[in-house]
Amino acid sequence: MAPLRSWLEIDPKSHFSLYNLPFGIISTASIPEPHPAVPIGDQVLDLQIFTAGNGFAALSTIQPHQAVFSRPTLNDFAALGRPLHRVVREYLQTVLLEDGPFPDVLKENKALRDNALIAQKDCRMHMPMHINDYTDFYAGLHHAYNVGVLFRGPQNALQPNYKHLPVGYHGRASSVVVSGTPIRRPNGQILTDSVVKEPILTPCRKLDMELELGCFVCKPSAMGEPVSIADAPEHLFGVVLMNDWSARDIQAWEYVPLGPFNSKNFGTTISPWIVLMDALEPFASAGLQNDVKCLPYLDEGNREAHYAIDLSVELIADSGSKSTICKTSATNLLFSFPQMLAHHTVGGCPFNVGDLMGSGTISGEAKSAKGCLLEQSENGKVSIRLDDGQERMFLKDGDEITITGVCGGEEGALVGFGQCTGKILPAIELIS
Repeated sequence: MAPLRSWLEIDPKSHFSLYNLPFGIISTASIPEPHPAVPIGDQVLDLQIFTAGNGFAALSTIQPHQAVFSRPTLNDFAALGRPLHRVVREYLQTVLLEDGPFPDVLKENKALRDNALIAQKDCRMHMPMHINDYTDFYAGLHHAYNVGVLFRGPQNALQPNYKHLPVGYHGRASSVVVSGTPIRRPNGQILTDSVVKEPILTPCRKLDMELELGCFVCKPSAMGEPVSIADAPEHLFGVVLMNDWSARDIQAWEYVPLGPFNSKNFGTTISPWIVLMDALEPFASAGLQNDVKCLPYLDEGNREAHYAIDLSVELIADSGSKSTICKTSATNLLFSFPQMLAHHTVGGCPFNVGDLMGSGTISGEAKSAKGCLLEQSENGKVSIRLDDGQERMFLKDGDEITITGVCGGEEGALVGFGQCTGKILPAIELIS
């Protein structure tokens, strides 16, 4: 992919190249109310100021909808649909393009340029969408197999249904937070004696992270009406990085027979910038090969519906030492987001604009590619050595996890997500 050139000075290693232009919600000293923006290099284009300054004058199709760029979330913009997302993103690319067709809009408009272009460091990030519902899937085959081996052995690692459908469970939307929000260690019931089987109430002792992707829905569906696998892509707005924090000891005690509950609902962190599906299309790829033939409603044919996103996880200890503990690829998923949506709605479950789907933990086959500490430590049996000599089996108070992701290897044409970061705070002390 040959880099597009902007009249702005952009670091060629920036994840926010002209090829990207994701959308997010910011506030600033001059406009303290949350509103939409687009990052470009180390700056953002404030879309509320850009709109008020007649920045969309040359794009007639957005004229009736310009109020969406003053809203506190991206839901109204998302609801306009993928064709209009595409038009807006391409228009902004041309406005920022060197020798583009609209130099008078921003490049030569000093007053608007000085007001609408703001340093990212001067912006506060907010939740990009209002999330009505959140569903977490389990589409990382290597993760599912590794965890299955830990608890059931290699012969029964995967349940009989695993390769036939995208396994999932309903999460808790109220605890999905934007990157930078601290995560409080949860209290819960855990079992300390496998013979007596009497639980105690205590702070989680096996706190974990999970490397995931999240995908937002932009087109609603009606109750009782499935979304076909052919139509599913038009329902998808964009992708974020996700850390679905997990309390493994609480989970081990509570998950039978209905699955995770308090072990998963205390916090899920997402990155603040939503990378649009169109920005990801040049990196479309096949996922993991499924050796089981899917039923027709999940059959995508030869469509490449996964994305070659290079993912990494960094652990920052309370000493300040940084250690990369995982590197993997988003192609390590068995099912795609269109398949997840098609399966989710096949029984008639309706979706709303802003609903969020999580991919499940993304792990590769190598130890360095395992996307959670449960796998890396083999449930607390093997120590993970950090760069400063410290060891971990699970997360300690004060630890900070940062997930990053980027598509492409060509400088000047990178499409990245920014950071998905959360720091662990001590548990609330309960009065017995």
